[in-house]
Amino acid sequence: MKIAIGSDERTHLTDFVIEELEKKGIELELYGPLAGDTIQWAEVAQNVAERVANGKCEQGILFCWTGTGVSMAANKVPGIRAALCADAETARGARKWNDANILAMSLRLTSPIIAKEIIDAWFGASLEKEEAPNVEKVKAIEEKYNR
Repeated sequence: MKIAIGSDERTHLTDFVIEELEKKGIELELYGPLAGDTIQWAEVAQNVAERVANGKCEQGILFCWTGTGVSMAANKVPGIRAALCADAETARGARKWNDANILAMSLRLTSPIIAKEIIDAWFGASLEKEEAPNVEKVKAIEEKYNR
């Protein structure tokens, strides 16, 4: 599995998450300050979202101070369903019910312990079969407004 991961700043939390993902054997593509680039959150989100949308990466993870900005920016890219998650149950639900493909987290609110729980829940869940029609409806809404 290949994951695009980006943040508008490199922190103890981003380093921790990268290390946890590497322990899981996940191949990573780093963006923004995580890759040594000085770019802002909107561009980091766009870069990660484009890699996921074009299929070069299976999923993405984004960070900013609140997590809100990167999730909003990523969701502007067609095909992206970014979910801002502050706990494991939200992350699990985002995957099970919404087929979310980008996880967004707050640098301010997320501790390493909570981040590990979120990551484990995110990667331990997948879309439930009965929810597929709802995900298709979301895709149809997106297509309607992106013509």
